[in-house]
This record gives sequence, C-alpha cells and structure tokens, in this order.
Amino acid sequence: MHIAVVVLNYNGRDLLKTYLPSIVKYSGEADVWVIDNDSTDDSVEVLKSYFPQVKCVVNPKNTGYAGGYNQGLQTICADVYVLINSDVRVTEGWLHPITRAFAADPKLGAAQPIILDDKKNSHYEYAGAAGGFIDRFGYPFCRGRVFDELEAINPEYNHDIDCFWASGACLAVRAEAFHKLGGFYEAYFAHMEEIDLCWRLQSHGYAIRCLTKSKVYHLGGGTLTYQNPRKVYLNFRNNLIMLGRQLPHRDRIRVVFFRMVLDGISAIRFLLTGKWGFFSSIVKAHVDYYRHLGAIKRYRQNRTAAEWRALNGRYHRSIVWDYFVRGKKRFTDIINAG
Repeated sequence: MHIAVVVLNYNGRDLLKTYLPSIVKYSGEADVWVIDNDSTDDSVEVLKSYFPQVKCVVNPKNTGYAGGYNQGLQTICADVYVLINSDVRVTEGWLHPITRAFAADPKLGAAQPIILDDKKNSHYEYAGAAGGFIDRFGYPFCRGRVFDELEAINPEYNHDIDCFWASGACLAVRAEAFHKLGGFYEAYFAHMEEIDLCWRLQSHGYAIRCLTKSKVYHLGGGTLTYQNPRKVYLNFRNNLIMLGRQLPHRDRIRVVFFRMVLDGISAIRFLLTGKWGFFSSIVKAHVDYYRHLGAIKRYRQNRTAAEWRALNGRYHRSIVWDYFVRGKKRFTDIINAG
C-alpha cells in the first residue's frame, strides 16, 4: 500500500524546521510531501536547503486548508493520503497502525491517531483528541475534549473506535474515496472541512476510525490561534454551512434555527464581556451563511432522517445542555450518562 504523508504549509518556515524532522525520520517507506500554499516567507528555500528528500508542490495561490489540499493532491499519487499539519510531531511507528488498518478494511474511508498536546504531553489536544463526535444539534466534540475542557490521558480511550469525524490535524484518508467525493469543500477555506468530508464518507458507506496504537503531538494554533476572531468567524460560519449542506430537510430547519438562537446568545455574551472582535465575528458569520444559501441549496443530497441518525459517532442528546446545565465536563460522563 502506497502512503503519502502530506504537510500543508503557509508561511511556516520555523514550524517546518521544528516539526518536519520527526515526520521525515519516522515515516519509513512513505513519501513525504509538502504542499506550499503560496507562502511569502522563505519556506520553499528552507525545504530545499534542509529537507532535500521531501517532495514539494507549490500552489499558485493561498486557498486555505481545503483548497490548498485539493489543489496539491491532484499531483500526488498514493493509495492513502496522511494529511498532517505543519505543527505536528510524530512518534516512532506512528504510520504502521494506519497502514495496516487501511490495508485490512477496504471500507475504511478516513482515520486519525490519538492526538496529544505538544505543550502538555499528559493531555489530549483540542483538534481531534481520541476521535471526533457530533451531537444532535451539530456541535462537534471529542473523546478526550468537550468544548475547551482537555482531559488527561485516559486508559479508557486506548481502544480503536468508529467515530463521526477524524481530525484534519492528522487525517488519513483513502485517496480514491477523497477524489470520488470531490475532496474538501473549498468554500470553508479552513475549519470544519474534515467533519464535512467525514460526514460525506460515512453517508457513502465508509467508516471513520480513531486508531489508538498511533500517537502524535499537536502544537495547535500554528496558523490561527484558538482565540483569534478570524477563527471564531470561520468556525461559526462553516458549522452553519455544513449543517445546511448535510442535514435532512426537517432536521435542517429545526437545527439551524436552534443554532442561530444559541449563536445569538454567545454573541451577546461576548458583547457584554467586551470581546468586540468575537461579537462581530459571529454577526459576520451569520450574514455570510445567508449569502451562501444558494450554494447550499444546489448541493443538498436529500438524505433521510433515518440515515442521519444511523451514522457512527452521532450523540443523540445536546452536548450544550450536558456541559453547561448538567455540569458534565468529561466525555465518559456525558456518553455514559446519556
């Protein structure tokens, strides 16, 4: 099985020098690629000088995570792409469980390793942790991370599971399925594109899995920090777009309305606490969601409510209610009590 480990880079020369050595060292027979997203720093020169064994594709324009990968992967031939952020440190043997899993199961569409925090190695990292889930109202959360609550490493999570989504921080995806479904939805630019892709993969009969014998460490916020208003805008906007694209009709009307109300409450809270940038980000996200309605309507797949409810990793209750009202902060508390 031919594996290509592919790093997307934008103005990340220092991250490449810090994190790419572990990828080169521990990726065995896999090809290692960097897709440069039209960087304005000397990233490409750094690659040529320090990593001559790494293959490079240079995109003519920065089109974000989604467009950057879609463009670059057109020229990379492999059975499985392992898409990995430029701020991820891998460990010895990390690729073996991924290779074995895809070779053994032709219906495995996407997978992730356990993702730990490179700043605090004893804890899971925000972007993916030990496998991604989604609640009935479209809120994503993880085994090991609920909202901003990061759990310490938990032996209960050391078994592979089929989940709803695998993290874009380190996303292994079957190349044939990726291209068949059109890759990432480029209008997202960044954030939620991996959840949207995994939703589509599941709807077409593929499994999404967390492979716990593989482990990596993610710095997080390497391109946009978690408290950046631009990141808030993309998360709120893209989540609404994703729900509009993927949910069956009756669920879509109810869930999007509910999310609009909760987003409005969040915006008011940010306003009252003086976080003007976050407030304006949510307002702009909602305006741009309405501007996107034409594209959403053209895409809609008319999936049934039964199909939506049958997907792996879908939590049938509200994570917002569990976390903020019931005081359930850990994944095990929520799932076991649900």
